Amino acid sequence: MERAPLHGIEVFLAIAHEGSLRAAAQVLGVGAPAVSLQLKALEERLGVGLVIRTTRHIELTEAGRVLLEAAGPAYRDMSYAVKKTREVGKSLNGTMRLSLSRGAYITALAPVLDGFLADYPGLNLELSWHEGLVDINREGFHAGIRLGDILSPDMVAVRLTKPLQTVFSAAPAYLDRRGRPTHPRDLLGHDCIRYKLPTAKRIAEWYFIEDGQEKLIDPPARMVFDQISGVIQAGHEGHGIGWSLRATVAEHLASGDLEEVLAPYARQLPPFYLYYPEQNKRVECLRLLIDRLVAHRDQQAKNRAG
Repeated sequence: MERAPLHGIEVFLAIAHEGSLRAAAQVLGVGAPAVSLQLKALEERLGVGLVIRTTRHIELTEAGRVLLEAAGPAYRDMSYAVKKTREVGKSLNGTMRLSLSRGAYITALAPVLDGFLADYPGLNLELSWHEGLVDINREGFHAGIRLGDILSPDMVAVRLTKPLQTVFSAAPAYLDRRGRPTHPRDLLGHDCIRYKLPTAKRIAEWYFIEDGQEKLIDPPARMVFDQISGVIQAGHEGHGIGWSLRATVAEHLASGDLEEVLAPYARQLPPFYLYYPEQNKRVECLRLLIDRLVAHRDQQAKNRAG
């Protein structure tokens, strides 16, 4: 199929609307010689004259009138479509879709939400909580938030947090009944609540730090959940010892509903990152959210340093 000479048609329509090559050149922001060359190239490509040039003005040939009548409305529709498309990228109204885990929401996003939503009342957020990996391109998300060690290399990534603290915890009633472990190997004799990775379909490993070395322990699982919230809830109900991000159980620890164990052996996880495909970098609402998240990250770092 032959490609339409769109740029040449744009020049022709400007000439027809403005009544002269010079006026069309001013509207298009180019020199009059460039407009003349574009018109000549279009006529040669179509094999027919479009404009009759006189000393004072131009007149359209029959072919020119046909092209104006047929192409004018279509070009206006296309220009409108381009305008609306650009407005979508710059708009602060509508819905921004994010994929993230519960831990990412609590740790990285929740601290900035009140201020962000108040500043942009026309913007809505659609948040999909999912512990597994998600193809944000295929699923239609603007961006996602995940741990830095599981990001796809073809994504633009922005660090949002410092390395993340983890915690082993259980209900005090359970620990009173079964005893408090003093070393990770004691977990082999406890009821353990484990988390299954939804994407990999395997139970997440439990690591701990001893003498500066990262070590693995694989206690039997009394209960297994594919959501961290299930691990936390079962621990709160006294069914055993679970492992999670500290931020996800901070309120339970503060209230005494959960008690931390094995604190000297807890390891860190990589920071949370916001990630998005390159083509979304010009989406204005996403850029503003990133600016807010980075500002919060930097302020937190200053507070810790101070």
